[in-house]
Amino acid sequence: MRIAKALSATSLYASPEQLDVFQKHIPKEWVEEAIARQETTVRLRKRRLPGVQVVWLVIGMALFRNEAIHEVLSKLELALPDGKRREVAKGAIPGARARLGTAPMEWLFTRTGTEWARRSADAHRWRDLALYGIDGSTLRVADSPENRAEFGGQSAGKDRGDSGYPLVRLVTLIALRSHLVAAAQFGAYKGTSEVGFAAKFLPSIPDESLTIVDRGFLGAPTLVPLASNGTNRHWLTRARKNTRFKVIKELGPGDALVEIRVQKVSRDKDPSIPKRWIVRAIAYQRPGHEPHFLLTSLLDAERYPAAELIALYHERWELELAYDEVKTEMLEREETIRSLSPDAVRQELWGILLAFNLVRLEMEAVAKEAGVEPTRISFVMALNLVRQALSWGLVTSSIGVIPRRLRDLGANIARYVLPKRRSDRSYPRAVKIKMSNYARKRPASSESPPSAAPGTKEPLN
Repeated sequence: MRIAKALSATSLYASPEQLDVFQKHIPKEWVEEAIARQETTVRLRKRRLPGVQVVWLVIGMALFRNEAIHEVLSKLELALPDGKRREVAKGAIPGARARLGTAPMEWLFTRTGTEWARRSADAHRWRDLALYGIDGSTLRVADSPENRAEFGGQSAGKDRGDSGYPLVRLVTLIALRSHLVAAAQFGAYKGTSEVGFAAKFLPSIPDESLTIVDRGFLGAPTLVPLASNGTNRHWLTRARKNTRFKVIKELGPGDALVEIRVQKVSRDKDPSIPKRWIVRAIAYQRPGHEPHFLLTSLLDAERYPAAELIALYHERWELELAYDEVKTEMLEREETIRSLSPDAVRQELWGILLAFNLVRLEMEAVAKEAGVEPTRISFVMALNLVRQALSWGLVTSSIGVIPRRLRDLGANIARYVLPKRRSDRSYPRAVKIKMSNYARKRPASSESPPSAAPGTKEPLN
């Protein structure tokens, strides 16, 4: 009863007009339900920064990467007036974030991401299957003692200690043809694999879908349940070099049903996994590359042609492009995200994923207006437009305002449409800029001595 009363009071607060651009996607009731998951809700209603406002602050932190947090607060006009002063003390912001916690941001992302991504994937199907992809990445976090103890880092090699910054391992499920993130899991770099994180959201993959994964996820414990649980759920991946199988039926040139023996250790962990795994293997080779096999649970060669599956597999790179949009464009290649404590890191990461999805939603609206696929819209230009709208208060609550602003800001909406992908291009991985010759700064370790400065025998201080 007290929580309901608190939420009722919170709903009376006027929302800044700048946020109308996003509030048409996230109903106020969803935000309030997220806040209700924190027991401190009843104590927030009389504060200048109640939970609802802090949710938008955390999202704003991701959109305005180079702005100080108190400047983001001011830009979005999130602080409630108290009749005495306009500015909120900088020292009050960390406390407000701590009171909000992580759970509301995680719940809000899960609630919105599931609905938005499913709606988008359903709108861009391949042969009646919604297309998803799973992949992992890492994000650097601030090098505080708490973050390093919680998340750890990558080994920098013998006698060189750990990586310069702690790392968070992140795994996402995205709608491939719009980049909307449907689900995510993240945590310590060491101790849990990408496969382990992905296992937590595999049950949430919708029926009538095809999920494309890289070969790191190839394994019966992961892919057998994905295909067997649910209705018409399938997967597609590339075989490893050491994958062994026996052909049991030819389906066409370079296309066959094959049998893979499941390792005993996998069946000991999950007796429901069969001893022998029947999958489809498709041979293919791109010019200038080694031959490979694709493996899939789509066994019907007539309904799902091999040539289309070969082309479809390369849409997996949309995952890499989505990560690039987050890291390079939205976070502007900064070394680390802001937060100094593990709980604040988690809260900020959920805010980053929410902000990314909100921008991608606007891009879908633009794509519909322009009559192209969502991946043909420039993320950079869409992000800049959203930032301008939030900064200048140029929007109203009417639906479709972003496409209209695009037309206003440019004489032709085609300015925001990228050219079609060139599938004939190939860029082997290479380092463009050589690493610095300066000694690397590593965390202090009792196991390894400090590094010496170049040209000296003295350790660096």
